[in-house]
Amino acid sequence: MSGDRFLEGLEVYCVGGAVRDARLGWPVVDRDWVVVGASVDEMMRRGFTPVGRDFPVFLHPVTHEEYALARTERKRGHGYTGFEVHASPEVSLEDDLVRRDLTINAMAEDTDGTLTDPYHGLHDLDAKRLRHVSPAFVEDPLRVLRTARFLARYRGLGFTIAEETLSLMQWLADSGELSHLVAERVWTETEKALGEPCPEAYFSALDACGALAVLMPELIADRDAFASALARLHHLPATQGDIADDDDGGARRRFRWARLVEHLDDDSRDALAERLKLPKAFADLARQAARTRALRSDHQAAPLTAEQALAWFSAIDAWRREERLAPQLALLALEAPDLARALDDAYLAARTIEPRGLLEEGFKGKALGEELDRRRQAAIAEVLSDAG
Repeated sequence: MSGDRFLEGLEVYCVGGAVRDARLGWPVVDRDWVVVGASVDEMMRRGFTPVGRDFPVFLHPVTHEEYALARTERKRGHGYTGFEVHASPEVSLEDDLVRRDLTINAMAEDTDGTLTDPYHGLHDLDAKRLRHVSPAFVEDPLRVLRTARFLARYRGLGFTIAEETLSLMQWLADSGELSHLVAERVWTETEKALGEPCPEAYFSALDACGALAVLMPELIADRDAFASALARLHHLPATQGDIADDDDGGARRRFRWARLVEHLDDDSRDALAERLKLPKAFADLARQAARTRALRSDHQAAPLTAEQALAWFSAIDAWRREERLAPQLALLALEAPDLARALDDAYLAARTIEPRGLLEEGFKGKALGEELDRRRQAAIAEVLSDAG
């Protein structure tokens, strides 16, 4: 930043995540900047472009990084949106930092690298502790989910949630404030947590404070099943299906969600998806994983029949969407590799029987579909018989 003519004379600080992660040795992806002592007019005169809808945020003319004016917040309503924001040259850096959620996110660094840490975030980093900055933590119910998400990120480093912070999270869960969170924000935090190193910590923390009972009660209807589901979050097909080419973590997050909810019955899983306004890709994969889990259970109870295999191929829509098969076979192979191989061979055999050939034989309408199923089932039966 040295020599940046657009920032010359301004009191500028790097704040939040970049300061925190640099000290943890964690990859720093984005940097957030706060400008103290400046006004909206001054930022615009310097060529910064305003982009903030709810408070003054500007894009740097060259780097396009975001620079926000120091601000304060006052609670005026329910949820995470009910705040009155005040930004002016009189707002100090400490005033801006105190409105943040956790002490480890309330540190700032000037352009020379000097640390400003009025709320002892560095001490909490050393202690591996997630602790709230002030009692104002309870003014934003989204902080319950954010704190749980940070635990999912840093649990592997030994981090825990401070007891007094967990108490405030419990207070928020009991107060009814969580019901004011819109589904999209709940899902955004949840999806991010699914991409963290320890996603199970997110759901365990929400359960510990009572938030899961409010936001995702289906997950904890059966405690033993919930514990097993958390363990499955790390039991993924690492080199199969679309996880193999997963650049942004999207496939991993989808598979983790599918593994989390695969044990739920259709009504519970659909209710949860509806409440969270789950993206279609997540809902579809979860539905397919549930069908695969049911198939595996059927196979454990008795040898799998060709009729069951045919029904599974149809349930995951493998005839029309062949790309769905490999990820489900990869899931199946985690616990039943021989069955997965047999079903892969069975699908290839059945796939050679196509509607076009039956049309040429004179089959049409309902009879066409019935004959297609009959011949595919026969092909599957032959493969399963050979596989033993």
